[in-house]
Amino acid sequence: MTNQYRLTWDLDSVFAGGAKSPELAGQMDQLAETLAALKSRLDTLPSPETPEGLTAWHELYMGTQQLLDRGTQVGAFIGCLNAQDVRDMDAKLLMGRMSQIGAEFGGLEIFWRERIKQLPEQVWQTILADERFRELAFPLQETRERALEALPAAEESLANDLSVDGYHAWGRLYQTIVGRVTIPVEEDGKVQKLSPGQAYNKFSNPDPAFRAQLFKNWEEAWGESAELCASALNHLAGFRLAMYKRRGWDSVMREPMIDNRMTQATLDAMWGAVEGGKEILVKYLERKAKLMGTGAYHWYDENAPLGAATRKVSYDEAAAFIVEHFGRFSPKMANFARTAFEGCWIEAEDRPGKMPGGFCTPLPVSRQCRIFLTFGGDPGSVATVAHELGHAFHFDVMWDIPPMARQYAMNVAETASTFAELLTAKAAIATAPTAEEKLALLDESIRRSVTMFMNIHSRFIFENRFYEARKKGLVSVDRLNELMVGAQQDAFRGALATPHKYFWASKGHFYGTGVPFYNFPYTFGFLFSAGIYARAMEEGPAFEQKYIDLLRDTGRMTTEELARRHLGVDLTQPAFWESAVRIVTADVPEFLRLTAAAE
Repeated sequence: MTNQYRLTWDLDSVFAGGAKSPELAGQMDQLAETLAALKSRLDTLPSPETPEGLTAWHELYMGTQQLLDRGTQVGAFIGCLNAQDVRDMDAKLLMGRMSQIGAEFGGLEIFWRERIKQLPEQVWQTILADERFRELAFPLQETRERALEALPAAEESLANDLSVDGYHAWGRLYQTIVGRVTIPVEEDGKVQKLSPGQAYNKFSNPDPAFRAQLFKNWEEAWGESAELCASALNHLAGFRLAMYKRRGWDSVMREPMIDNRMTQATLDAMWGAVEGGKEILVKYLERKAKLMGTGAYHWYDENAPLGAATRKVSYDEAAAFIVEHFGRFSPKMANFARTAFEGCWIEAEDRPGKMPGGFCTPLPVSRQCRIFLTFGGDPGSVATVAHELGHAFHFDVMWDIPPMARQYAMNVAETASTFAELLTAKAAIATAPTAEEKLALLDESIRRSVTMFMNIHSRFIFENRFYEARKKGLVSVDRLNELMVGAQQDAFRGALATPHKYFWASKGHFYGTGVPFYNFPYTFGFLFSAGIYARAMEEGPAFEQKYIDLLRDTGRMTTEELARRHLGVDLTQPAFWESAVRIVTADVPEFLRLTAAAE
């Protein structure tokens, strides 16, 4: 039977020839040249106090934005090459060069910040009031505020330059380590050595003994690479802590709060509500352990299905389901998803050599996206496709906005993706043909809450404790394991019989150099999108444009202002978060009712 949709993405339409593309090489050369030219112009940029000077500022700012789009496109393409084959050495070399170009762009941003920082307040207000800068007012003001917190330009520039072969290099080293990790998996009497991404998908196997053996092999594989991973993690954290100390920041949460345009009060209110929602999830974990016959809940059971969840769906079936149920809320979302499937924007094939995990990356020059994942045919894989398409739709509704006003934070980035997931998950439960399948889909939905409330929370707890330990010196593998196990036990309320002590090594999110604390934004997006979902169900089709308007504003205001303007809620207070927790845990009582016979 011929598949309607291809499982591999189309990269040649972006740059033909992969890592050896002449067009790609030319674009990278042009990026470097344009960066140098812009820096030179910035050195001689006149004061914006005169009309001529203000025009010069606008022209140079527009040039910087165009460069940002071009650089994003090239960087995204190279990231795709590395993801589709972690053994592609040519792609790794390109990643190294792109890192240098990125550092050059970072240097340009530092120059910009310094010029902006030095402007008198009256002159600055003149810029913000100018019609040509109207759409950039928020990111410009944000840039000035960040500049006032930064080190002197010479120090920031030096740190930026050194980060290429220091800070970012440790992140790239981790990717190299991951590329060498293999996990032996025995199926049908044959042993295969799988990549971490392939092996992780196998944790959805319904056989508890299979999962237990896979987990044993998984832990051993990551244990063999633990020393190298620990070195990378320690030095990444050491770089950050050194920069924080120089800037006078006494909290490791200062940078993630700035990056996510939110306050500590909002984060505290969210985690407080999450803690209040865990009690019913512990009951779910206890019930599920009985249903699986495992006696207790283990880390490797998180993706374990119940009954009909073993039913596989094809990629084409998943695509049709997603398009249909996106369309019940938003015809624009449905048409967009169809375009993505038909245009081969998605890399979904299950094969060796791929990077684990999934992502969506924008191609602003092409006004497209590319989505990466490994499709396993289970409900979780369908949810992942919907999730990443949500990200892509978010990019799509913003293409006509200036690049610097499109730079939304990670916490609201996870809103569109999780909202898209909710649309398909709730639809799947509502349309389940049998009681067994409904139970399996309820389980899938609740597992997502466990991930967001417990798994993600354990990562947040671990990172906070790790950074406190790192302030005192290098943290050993044994101590990292202790911190990880302690965080998991606290986050899971003691319901986790077998923790994953090497999770700090196996989870790439801890090693990203782009976003510190790559954890709590997932839970934020999960709950924020739940509030949006409730509003969408309440208002029906009339909410489509309101939702799009909210997405378009995600790069133009703080998180609290976004919620206040578009939803009329105060994120610093517990009420919104508590209502969102009730929405996402509403499936648990039904699950407990349907499985009452297990008691």
